[in-house]
Amino acid sequence: MNIVSEFRVGEHYTNDQIRFSLKLENLGGIRPSISPDKTLRLIAIMTAAEESRKLICENPYRDRIEDNVLIFTAQGREGDQQLSGRNKRLIEQYVRPIPFYGFINEGNQTYRFLGLLELLRHYQELQADRRRTLRKVWLFEFKIHQLPDVVPIDQASIISATILSESLNQNPLAYNEREVTDLPGEEKQPDNPEISYEIEDLRGCLLKIPPYNFEHLIKKLMEESGFSDVCVTSASGDGGIDINAYVNIVNDFFGGTHVQAQIKRWRHAVGSVEINKFRGALSATAKGVFITTSHYTRASIVEANHNLKPCITLIDGKRLSRMIIKSNLDIGNYY
Repeated sequence: MNIVSEFRVGEHYTNDQIRFSLKLENLGGIRPSISPDKTLRLIAIMTAAEESRKLICENPYRDRIEDNVLIFTAQGREGDQQLSGRNKRLIEQYVRPIPFYGFINEGNQTYRFLGLLELLRHYQELQADRRRTLRKVWLFEFKIHQLPDVVPIDQASIISATILSESLNQNPLAYNEREVTDLPGEEKQPDNPEISYEIEDLRGCLLKIPPYNFEHLIKKLMEESGFSDVCVTSASGDGGIDINAYVNIVNDFFGGTHVQAQIKRWRHAVGSVEINKFRGALSATAKGVFITTSHYTRASIVEANHNLKPCITLIDGKRLSRMIIKSNLDIGNYY
């Protein structure tokens, strides 16, 4: 069965090689290995991220890899997911440096090793299944560590402890980035399944739009919302600014105000680091707007509303979807 003693980033392995080398169960997206004393030794995360199999049009809510972050949906195909069993095992890495191995299914029971994974945060969100039924799911965001690119199995615990310690030293506020929350002051929507489904379905469809086309969709939305001279910056070298626009002169209070926007067609949450970088890229006279298809961490919301720094307006995926529905924009022109 060709048991291996190490895993190399980018190399391919059979299901049996992974199973017997790491002493795992045969099936499942979350495969824990338990010591004789019942403690958790390690976990293998088996994903079929949509980009790897070109399945985004089939189901835009499959796992995704964005900017070296794996967004992984917990186990449980039917109904609301529970943070129990194998799902609950994942959060043990918050308190103990358990090695998490990341593998991506590339067909025919063959998996590519992504690297060791670091759990960044976990949170609930609504997800529309193929039967047009909304359910609550748990999302886990993992940072993919491609270094070291060779992970000996007998050294994985030491390597994981080093990785997690270095990450915490580099970002002392990491604990504050784990909590994902709704934006404050958002209007509560009626408890209508059809409306909720339309919002979540649209949010999923937005993820199918190529990034640069998505920026042009936001450009059109801003024009429909009363902005003038709206301009998408070049695809490269934009310095963190994706759109420049001006409030229409007919607005008696804010006419002529320069607005700059950053657009993230993401599924993973926006943290305070992204808000800080965006604020640093803003023109001294511009008002900043950060727009994402995903969510914001509590720390990013606090940072955006810092009382000693220029305030940044945040628009998350739910609010963006409602704006697009209200404007009657046809997003089909942007695929």
